[in-house]
Amino acid sequence: MQSVLLWSSFLLVIFSHCSFLDGAPSLSQCSDSNLSISGGRYTLSKLHNDGSILRYICREGFYPHPIKSRKCDGGQWDPIPGTKLPVCKKVTCPYPIVLENGVVQPYKPVYYVNDTTTYRCHSDYTFRGSATRVCQANGKWSGGTPICSRNTDHCPDPGTPPGASRGGHIFNIDDKVTYTCAKNLKLIGSKERVCQDGGQWSGKEPECYADFTYDTPEEVAEAFGSSLKTTLTLHEESGKEGKKIRLTQEGKLDIYIALDASDSIDENDFNKAKEVIKKLITKISYYEVNPNYELLIFATDVTKIVSITDYKKGPETRLKNLLTLLEDYKYDAKGQKTGTNIRKAYDAILRSMSFEKEQNETAFDMTQHVIIMFTDGIANMGGSPKSVIDEIKQKVKNQEQYLDLYAFGVGQDVEKEIIDEWVTKRNNEKYFFILPDMDKVGETLDEMIDEGTSVSLCGLYKDYSDPESRASLRLTYPWLIKISITHEGGTANCIGSLVSPKFILTAAHCFRFNDDPERIGLVATDAKDTGLLAVKRYLLHPEYNTTKKRNLGIPEYYEYDVALIELKKGVKVSPDIRTICIPCTQETNGALQLPASVTCEKQKEVLLNSDLVTAHFIEHKVENSKKPKKTVLIRQGQQKDECIHQTKTIFNIKPETAKEMITENMLCTGGPSQNYIDDVTCKGDSGGPTFVETNRLIQVGVISWGLNDTCATNVDPKDTRDFHTNLFSPIVQDFLKLYLDDGDYLHFL
Repeated sequence: MQSVLLWSSFLLVIFSHCSFLDGAPSLSQCSDSNLSISGGRYTLSKLHNDGSILRYICREGFYPHPIKSRKCDGGQWDPIPGTKLPVCKKVTCPYPIVLENGVVQPYKPVYYVNDTTTYRCHSDYTFRGSATRVCQANGKWSGGTPICSRNTDHCPDPGTPPGASRGGHIFNIDDKVTYTCAKNLKLIGSKERVCQDGGQWSGKEPECYADFTYDTPEEVAEAFGSSLKTTLTLHEESGKEGKKIRLTQEGKLDIYIALDASDSIDENDFNKAKEVIKKLITKISYYEVNPNYELLIFATDVTKIVSITDYKKGPETRLKNLLTLLEDYKYDAKGQKTGTNIRKAYDAILRSMSFEKEQNETAFDMTQHVIIMFTDGIANMGGSPKSVIDEIKQKVKNQEQYLDLYAFGVGQDVEKEIIDEWVTKRNNEKYFFILPDMDKVGETLDEMIDEGTSVSLCGLYKDYSDPESRASLRLTYPWLIKISITHEGGTANCIGSLVSPKFILTAAHCFRFNDDPERIGLVATDAKDTGLLAVKRYLLHPEYNTTKKRNLGIPEYYEYDVALIELKKGVKVSPDIRTICIPCTQETNGALQLPASVTCEKQKEVLLNSDLVTAHFIEHKVENSKKPKKTVLIRQGQQKDECIHQTKTIFNIKPETAKEMITENMLCTGGPSQNYIDDVTCKGDSGGPTFVETNRLIQVGVISWGLNDTCATNVDPKDTRDFHTNLFSPIVQDFLKLYLDDGDYLHFL
């Protein structure tokens, strides 16, 4: 009997090996039984294979209970599925009847999504906060904490947030209040607050989070932007809540970003976090500051994508290189070491900061240090990072002013209370954010930027993904102006670009010499802006003359085809309507992050840096187009010779005549090159800007004329060429300087 068992075991081993070699499913796969959730669905990161994460998903206003996820580990789901399926339960909000000296209505044992509560105070008490609150789908009440107080103490009554209880009822200097949350809720914010000399409470007002509570993308963008203070924010208005990032040229800024790539972070969440980081870095780069970055990704070990020291030594392309390195880093690059050592990540940042301080302590003490951690906080090695974070705080001389510690909780199983201990606690500012879904956070990061201090910067735009939205059009192309000029017998339609609050740049050929300024209509992309733009006069380049070369057999000649429209009253620059950058100005040096001493020629080298330069224009049918931004390649050098050849062929003229038509004051686009055929301009696009995208948009040309109107004919787009007035032309620059160099908004080099 024993020999039979041994032989059976031997056959089983052989069969197992043969099955493996033949490609049969791995024995470490997990079962597909009993995985469903009542009222919802689930996703699998790696099907049923080892290491796969199963996540339960419920519709808005519901959450998975009693578990959110499972992991396939060694052929077994953890936790093991039982006969009783998980369910999608209704989201509830923390118990609101904690108001002292007032009344909350209606009374309910449980409050679900869309339930509304109202608040009023007893007589002799003053109300502040939100009188009506609604339970939201993210498990939080709308509005602010209701408070009934007499305001007789040094500090105002700090109130009690829903779901919490408070100890302490005297609010004079050095008095303390303490908070605890109800069972099954976790306290985020300050457990203890102290009444300070200035009449403010220390720390951050606490909130009670359930396991399913999260911050919406809008909340994150607003709060993150409001709390991220740097040495660039010295001119904050006192007492103003909701501060934004104010980016100017003063001060220095070092930003450390750490991203968790351990096994407890889903690959999808990791990639979304990468996109948010890229979006944040890109948005900051729009402004005339040059932060230094350290970017690290960690699991068991730490990988530095770039160190702060190396970044400071890098070439002008270092920001582009950083974004490329981040994009290229793949989730699996961590290898087999998939643990989570958060302490090691903070320690790497501490060592970098220590080195920087040793190199130049004075500069270090005047630098704003911002640390942003993306993690779920589930560390399984290295121990708590709290002591390392305390060392970082001690390293910064004035940490209250010069150190900001942020954390973004990524994924469904965030250790809320643990992570909350790592972040900065300042009055009315939030430094810890819980993000179950990061898809839309990048879009809302736009709102972080304080338009009040950035509107004067040229070439800013917001790259929205919904081109069919009129609001998106206005914010994406805030400098675009549609022009209609009523002549005797008809109307000419062109495009222009706002280049200063009082001037619009367009093409001279849009006008007749006797046009009445009162008959020139200007409309921003969104028609509601119509009344903002009234014309004082129009100014044609003095050397623009279409008949200048008729004696050479050229019936129409478009050199210096450029004009300015002066407005009766300068527009109030805002996110909806603001200027594009133009060459040879100090403002464009700022946009290109070049030193103030850089010349016009250097700008040209940067912007028109090859024989084929990628540029764009906006078609005049912008409101009706799904892709109004068109792409062209500006032809220079030998590539421009091809434009002259095509002109000769189309018009059947001599080569020397074609050269007379196309001068150095014109840029040429169109036709096939590099396996790509340029977009072509149409009637109505005249006068529009030809622009290059860097961190901002810089206009290098004005759409002038073309060999064919392919939009109205059957001419193959590859056979036509378009020409644009070159804004780098010295004679064009002289014209622009004469009217635009006002010493206020524009400063020419």
